[in-house]
Amino acid sequence: MLDVQLGELMGAAPAGVDEALALVTGFDEALTYGLARLGDERAQALNALAGALAGTPVGERLAEAVAKVAAGSVSDEHLAALAGGRAALFGAVHDTLLARLDAALGRTRAAVEQAGPGPDAEVADNLLAGCRAWLRELAITGWRGVDHDLVSSADQTIEALLAEPALRGLAVLLDGLAAELRASSPVATMDRVPARRWADLWTRATLLAQRGPWRDEAEEVSGRLLILGVDVHEHATAVRVQVHAVLEPSGGGQARLVRTSVAAAKVDTIVGPTVWRLFGGHPTLLAALAEHRSLEITDMPLLPGGDLIWHDDRARTGDEADPLAVARLQLPVATAAAVTPLDRHPVRIAEPVFVEGYKSDGSSLKLGEHTIAFDLDRLPSCGPLTPALLKASTACIGLLRWDAGRWTLQPLGVQATVKKQPVAAHTGDWAQGPTDPKVVKAEARSGDVVAVLRERAGRLLRK
Repeated sequence: MLDVQLGELMGAAPAGVDEALALVTGFDEALTYGLARLGDERAQALNALAGALAGTPVGERLAEAVAKVAAGSVSDEHLAALAGGRAALFGAVHDTLLARLDAALGRTRAAVEQAGPGPDAEVADNLLAGCRAWLRELAITGWRGVDHDLVSSADQTIEALLAEPALRGLAVLLDGLAAELRASSPVATMDRVPARRWADLWTRATLLAQRGPWRDEAEEVSGRLLILGVDVHEHATAVRVQVHAVLEPSGGGQARLVRTSVAAAKVDTIVGPTVWRLFGGHPTLLAALAEHRSLEITDMPLLPGGDLIWHDDRARTGDEADPLAVARLQLPVATAAAVTPLDRHPVRIAEPVFVEGYKSDGSSLKLGEHTIAFDLDRLPSCGPLTPALLKASTACIGLLRWDAGRWTLQPLGVQATVKKQPVAAHTGDWAQGPTDPKVVKAEARSGDVVAVLRERAGRLLRK
């Protein structure tokens, strides 16, 4: 990325962004205290939301929903309209920011295609109705009114959803929201409610719980996958690695930016490089990450949003492929995937970029007259990247993100000079085990936590 590109991106927020986010904040405040207890100020916030979208396709339904809710009538249809209006505002902010990013990078993006039909099974309708009932109770009660009884009332529905493969994504979303609410209950005693986050989860769940074209058909693709880097999402009970890559289709054609993810359940004692041992069922992917190799994939499902559904048996490792060279040569010409409707949210922006020739203090980089902060909170403990290494770096593959009103760069790999020697480090380097002698010794002292837990689980199952 050149200095002028960074300058174009780092300017003041586009017109209308702050105003749109203020409208969302007003809605989230109403959801915090419950739609059954709006009051004049929060009713005005909902009216402002409807007024901002009056000239859009959702304007009429949203205005009707706001009027009904203010009068004390809260139905599933009204909540779907409110969720749709909130999502539309965030979608507009997302599109504005992404358009600025694409313009600054000169990046071409695929057009959004019309989604396919939703599920027709009667069991899905029954389960979706159960989801909507719980989400309606949350909206009426408000976050401040949530207690253990209200959270527990969703358990049976979530359990049934998990048994339906087509609805498992919604099930995991609801399960995560319920877990956060359960851990915070009674919410009335909390000093500060994460209103934006919980409203985001509620909005997405409410829309997914409608019958609609949310489940797109995948196309099968083949070709060479050139890895840029891996983003590790780690929580106390789960970990996901999301690989960003460039796909060169078989038979020629335009290179495409894609992602693929694998996930595993865990316990909070599995941390650091040990988490890679949870992905033993994906040896081909792990080898490509650790050895910096390309992957030859055959008939791998690809969703419209650019996500490959990973099947390790449909891939084989190829030649060496330096991620830094891939980023330098392929990122300027690869076509970015379209963003599907439900993913149009600013916090979901995570665009791979390559920056070089900068100076760094370990917390940010300076290129010419412009500075951008590193997102240090996203540096995973299962890889070799550290603030010290970032300080010594002069080239970086990273994900551009937008949150809290500013752009940040999440490093995935760097080129640095350490003790006058060039060093390259990437978040996936330890996918087959750590290479740092100090980390190896520390792991040896602590033992194989995963093996111990598996042995104990096996022993319990045999009893």
